[in-house]
Parts: sequence; C-alpha cells; structure tokens
Amino acid sequence: MSDDATPTTIDPVLDEGEVAADYLEELLDIADLDGDLDIEERAGRVYLSVAAEEPDALRTLSKPETVSALQELTRLAVLARTGEFSRLILDIAGSRDARAEELQRLVNRAVERIEEGASSAALPPMSSYERKLVHDLVAERGFTSESEGEGAERHTVIRRA
Repeated sequence: MSDDATPTTIDPVLDEGEVAADYLEELLDIADLDGDLDIEERAGRVYLSVAAEEPDALRTLSKPETVSALQELTRLAVLARTGEFSRLILDIAGSRDARAEELQRLVNRAVERIEEGASSAALPPMSSYERKLVHDLVAERGFTSESEGEGAERHTVIRRA
C-alpha cells in the first residue's frame, strides 16, 4: 500500500443490507415475481422493504408467517455470507404496517379488558420485535407490560401502571 492510498472501510450495516437484498432478488427471480427493494438503516438495524407496482403481486409472500420465515432465511443468508448475526427487519408489500395495526388492535382490546376490571391481559406469543412494538404501544396508553415465557411461547402481559 502506498502512502497516498486511503484504506477503504466497509459499512457493516450497508454490507448486511446488500447481502440480504441480493438474496431476496434471487428468490424473487426464482419465483418469477417482480419487486422493488429498498434498504434503510435505523438505529444500526437494517430494514429491507419489498414492494411491487401491482397491488397483489406479492400477496403470497406478504402473509405474516411467510414474511417471518423469509426474514429468518434472509438472516441466515447474511450469516452464511458475512459470518455476522443479522437483526434485519423484512417488510413485504406493507406487511409490517399491517402487523403494527393488528398489534394496536390487540393492545386496545387488552387495555379494555383491564379497564373493565381484569388485573392483567396476556397477548399471544410473538417475536421480540413485535413485543417491543407492543411495549411501546402499552406505555403510550399509560399501562405497563412485561414479556413472560420462553422461546416460541414468549408473550407480553399488560397491567395497570
């Protein structure tokens, strides 16, 4: 390396996003689906969105269970390529916004049960990302919440503050 050469630094978040996008582009090609990918970085975490011009083009992939499975597969692809664990968040055709709205409805119903006299309300098991969203929604309503359970049974319990 000569004195005037500047070392290049690789942004690990950008690299993670690029690897994930490459993986998903290949998957879309194999499935013969058209989709536009967008990579964002928020607080050190990659958010990868897949959208299509046709409203129903990605309907099959945007189901919550499918998005969750594809997110895990994409994380594994990043791990295999970079050797680093990925916490990327995948959104397909607005699936994350739809899930956030569903979580808001769950929190609203749980808070109503507590306001009607229940001492607490347990929500169904969900991912750590979804539980974090729920904790934020619950705090906004002036209640408290905590995660309970282990593994796939980990869920959020809401109580009065």
